[in-house]
Amino acid sequence: MVRAAPLLAMMLALAAGGCDFDMRQQPKFDANAPARLWADGASARPLPRGVVAQEALARDAVAAHPPPVTDAVIARGRDRYDIYCAPCHGLSGDADGIIVRHGFPKPPSYHSDALLKAPASTFYDTITNGYGVMYSYAARVSPRDRWAIVAYIRALQLSRRAKVAEVPQAREHLP
Repeated sequence: MVRAAPLLAMMLALAAGGCDFDMRQQPKFDANAPARLWADGASARPLPRGVVAQEALARDAVAAHPPPVTDAVIARGRDRYDIYCAPCHGLSGDADGIIVRHGFPKPPSYHSDALLKAPASTFYDTITNGYGVMYSYAARVSPRDRWAIVAYIRALQLSRRAKVAEVPQAREHLP
């Protein structure tokens, strides 16, 4: 009997070592599966009152207050515009992007009278929430980059209508 005790202890240690006691496997509810645990019978629980998503307040503050337009902001806007907007809206904002040439519905030109008169917040809201067949870019483009894209769109619009008299330093570069 005394000899069996170490053998039994070793067998128990090996058996227990083979068990996986960690949090990877635990009882849980599948999303939207029924659950008798709560009175409403749903496993998905509503958010508690007053809950605010992480970084929501900072994101909303950036959305409410556009940054000052600088060369760096316009350069960043151009970079982001070329990535996210140009495939549909085209590099010059004429709504002639590569996607349109392949049959996708044509978006409005940024140089149309309606969009020339539109406030900057219209462009920001469209990037954030989408419009028509354009889906939301809120998950892809940060609020600060959305404002940078809006600044670049305004630069595109102004570049089409600029006159040499309005840009005195341009005369120095003309032959």
